[in-house]
Amino acid sequence: MRKFLLLVIFIASGFVFESCCVYKKNPDKLSLSSKLPSPQVIIYKTKGDYSRLVPVILSKDKKSVISYPDIKDVKRGDSYTYPTSLQKGYWLDNRGISEDVAFIRLTYKEYAALPRTPLAEELYGMILSRNPIKKMYACGLRHTFTNLEEELNKALLSGDLSAYTRLK
Repeated sequence: MRKFLLLVIFIASGFVFESCCVYKKNPDKLSLSSKLPSPQVIIYKTKGDYSRLVPVILSKDKKSVISYPDIKDVKRGDSYTYPTSLQKGYWLDNRGISEDVAFIRLTYKEYAALPRTPLAEELYGMILSRNPIKKMYACGLRHTFTNLEEELNKALLSGDLSAYTRLK
């Protein structure tokens, strides 16, 4: 009985080992990381310096706020989710904005210190500009870049943004 049990364990271990190795032997299979969702890389240039102000997303007709962060979402650890400064006055979005973005008068720090997240109607009344974007590009998924900032800055400095989709 003991020999039979050892034989079953040995055979079962072989199947487990083989199933793990099949994954490595088959290059056509996608890795887990390539199946995971990845945020879209958005770069943009604004009509003024809004880099420290909280972005909200407006409806297409610009008459209401349809998306905005919770007060806990504008801070990650000890730092805020400010956009990253790039070459030629461009910014790399770290919040999830779109071409329908607007910026409210509150800084990330002021917004995070609020006792509660404002309602969409309250945020609409805080908007500084309903059309702050000069140019905006969708640059692909974040996981497709090896060195995101370096690659974006290189494209910006060369003036060749043809690999990216102009949104505005």
